[in-house]
Amino acid sequence: MKNLETLRSGARYAALPLTLTALAGCSEGQPKRPNILVMMTDDHTAQAMSCYGSLLVETPNLDRLAREGMLFENCYVSNAISGPSRACILTGKYSHVNGFTDNSRTFDGDQQTFPKLLHEAGYQTAMIGKWHLNSDPQGFDFWSILVGQGEYYAPQFIENGENRVEKGYVTDIITDKAISFLEHRDPSRPFAMLYYHKAPHRNWMPAQRHLGINDSRVYPEPFNLLDDYAGRGRAAREQAMEIGRDMWPEWDLKLMTPEELSRSYELESTGDANRDDVARANDWRSSVMQYQAAYNRMTDEEKARWNEAYAPRIAEYKRLRKTATPDELTRWKYQQYMRDYCAVIQAVDENVGRLLDYLEKIGELDNTIIVYTSDQGFFLGEHGWFDKRFMYEECQRTPLLVRYPPMVGAGTRSRALAMNIDLAPTFIDLAGLAVPDDMQGRSLRGVLASGGEAPEGWRTGVYYHYYEYPSWHSVKRHYGIRTADYKLIHFYNDVDEWEMYDLKRDPHEMHSVYDDPAYAEVRRGLHVQLEELQRECGDTDPCEREYEFFRGADQLK
Repeated sequence: MKNLETLRSGARYAALPLTLTALAGCSEGQPKRPNILVMMTDDHTAQAMSCYGSLLVETPNLDRLAREGMLFENCYVSNAISGPSRACILTGKYSHVNGFTDNSRTFDGDQQTFPKLLHEAGYQTAMIGKWHLNSDPQGFDFWSILVGQGEYYAPQFIENGENRVEKGYVTDIITDKAISFLEHRDPSRPFAMLYYHKAPHRNWMPAQRHLGINDSRVYPEPFNLLDDYAGRGRAAREQAMEIGRDMWPEWDLKLMTPEELSRSYELESTGDANRDDVARANDWRSSVMQYQAAYNRMTDEEKARWNEAYAPRIAEYKRLRKTATPDELTRWKYQQYMRDYCAVIQAVDENVGRLLDYLEKIGELDNTIIVYTSDQGFFLGEHGWFDKRFMYEECQRTPLLVRYPPMVGAGTRSRALAMNIDLAPTFIDLAGLAVPDDMQGRSLRGVLASGGEAPEGWRTGVYYHYYEYPSWHSVKRHYGIRTADYKLIHFYNDVDEWEMYDLKRDPHEMHSVYDDPAYAEVRRGLHVQLEELQRECGDTDPCEREYEFFRGADQLK
């Protein structure tokens, strides 16, 4: 594979078989085949998009996609964690089928994916940005992926097999690469590009132009920021993702002075301390070392601006540690979390606007199926949490916007139950190809063409299965079903507990009604529907298989 320099030479596509090139062309009188652009962010939840009603941040360019296309109100992931969700999107299959159940796995790139099928049909394909599947991309003419989780500043990429470090801010660089690919493509043939951002993934490092931009903001708190988890089981109580208790001051909140950042820290593996003490010490040192590494990717000039921006926060924290109650510290940390998270979102929105403007400039905007989504949702203080993993609404639900004027009406909304596994068959279908029988998702063509209405026979429930435990954040393994009105969850492995929620009466999932006699008939019906879904997707023994997980600092997901 060659890199962008080869694209500039014009030689890249000469190597493709003529039969494939012909497939992508358009005979006189035939409609032009649509381009496909998949915009995906990491951990961008609908609660942080103004088109979804967010009061936290304005996202005018994403709002444009919603205004000129369709917004899905009920799109759900089948496994709310980064790598597995990405594998589901690529294959159109559930995690237990595509084999990538958790972030310690290696994605089997030899299997069928929608980019491969589009490439075989003559599409020019590109993967740019965060890949996070522990194997090299396949089926792409050009790929330039971040290493692992990626870095916000001076990120390292692997570009068609070659390592390279790019100066600047990651969100801007990914967009530069996307535009460069489009500049050097063959304009006679359609393209399919995966444009995947690192942002707004932890640790939420804003661009230089956005440092301090939200410091005067006071963000509205979720009503359950100080949730006590009453009315639910052990899983809610025993997680490790609370803002007040589990958010790392050094890594997440950037509470280190330049002097502290210049010190040397080492992890310890032996000594008089017991294993738990060593683990706690190493968690702290790990967060320090990661922040040091991220900070040291900046230029001296960038560091100076960064230090100036965060100095007031560090001083305030030192004062609060002596005077504030635990609840007051949680509220303070929540504000800092939102200031950084929303600043990172602003860079994403700006760059989405850049790419839309470029497509408009080259005359391809309205002939491109543009999808914006995230690998899952995210907790922004709801239940006192950050991160994702749970089957609760804030992270099981993911944003989904689709713009394609030849088919999708402007300003339309859909309440149909959609899933991330639906994207692959949708792209294949809209490209005019036959959807493979083994894809488990369903094409959204009917929903898109009908103004958002669910076609006859559409799904009435979505299936979920999370596997990564024991691991980061200690969210227990669980599976379940979400229907229009209810949710049924089974936590298993080192616990055997069921939860059920009436989403109309309790949309924030504060009180499980699984054992409430008034819901006995609903509970029986949900169990039947869950078993039917498990048979349909081939996950009929979800508690029986054994899963082993690698627990390492590079798996901070």
